This record gives sequence, C-alpha cells and structure tokens, in this order.
Amino acid sequence: MKLLSILVPFLVLSLTANAQKYITRDGYISFFSHAPIEDIKADNNQVASVIDTSTGDIVFQVLIRSFHFVKTLMEEHFNENYMESDKIPKSTFTGKIVNIKDVNFSSAGTYNVTVEGDLSIHGVTKKVTAKGTLEIVDGGINATSKFNIEPEEYNITIPSVVRNNIAKVVEVTVALKYTPLAGK
Repeated sequence: MKLLSILVPFLVLSLTANAQKYITRDGYISFFSHAPIEDIKADNNQVASVIDTSTGDIVFQVLIRSFHFVKTLMEEHFNENYMESDKIPKSTFTGKIVNIKDVNFSSAGTYNVTVEGDLSIHGVTKKVTAKGTLEIVDGGINATSKFNIEPEEYNITIPSVVRNNIAKVVEVTVALKYTPLAGK
C-alpha cells in the first residue's frame, strides 16, 4: 500500500497539468484461465489509474502481489515462480482512448471506446489494443474492458509439469470507478 501511495502522484503528474482528470486507487482487474484440469481466477482490487478526459490519456499501475486466488498455493506459485513479484513488483499500462471525441462527458450515458497503448507485464512491454466502455455517471466515470493476453508473450514461463493446467490465452477483466481528481 505504501508503494501505491508513492506511485499515484507519479501517475497524476504524468498527465498534463490543466486537464480534466479522474482517478481511482481501488480499481479492479482480474484474470481467468480456463484449462481442462482446472480453472484459475485471480482478483486485484488495488489498481491505481488516472484518465485525462481532454486528451484520452490513461495510465494504470497494478501491484502484482495484490492478486488474490482461492487457493493459497496458487497465489504463492504465481508470485514466486511465474511473476517473480519480488523482482518485478508491478504491471503498468500507458495509453490513450483513441476515440475520446466520441464521448460526451457532460451527458450521462454509455460509450464504446478503443484504447491503445503499452502494456508492461513481467518486465516485457507490448503494444495492445482493447475495446471497452465508459459510462458517464453522476460524480464520475465507470470504465470496463475485457481482453486476452498470452503469458508466453510476456516471458512468463510455465513449467511443463503444470503446462496443461494453465490456458495459453488468459482473459483479463477491468472494472474501474473514477472520481474527479481534487484540485485539478
């Protein structure tokens, strides 16, 4: 949590000074792996993110150790063997909502958006594009997205002994509730 409180101001400063910004410190990201032997799901409710509604700039930071599993042993293996969270403690995304002009931030409603940017997981950065929605609500913005990643593309090595337990493609779900950044 201490690291999160240090990094949120960095995220905020990385966006332009006079723009309309919204923030969340308790966003949600999960991943789901469906495989013949068992399904694996992990949830993280400590996602920090800032969105600049004037430019569409968006940044995320996710602490890897904040992913929680139903089985403690899965969580331990995830942190120690696969994600090496002591060496690489966070995952980040820096990007832009490419169709930000299609969103009317002064009118309640739901808008389809496309986000493009750089996703860094396990020390590897890849360009990604994902579809999502922005819901403009009284007092904030709700953002959702669902997309797939391949752990192998991010140099996440799965030992052959458990290779069939983990899907080659993992579904990622994002749900964020942004509120206006005080002192814009």
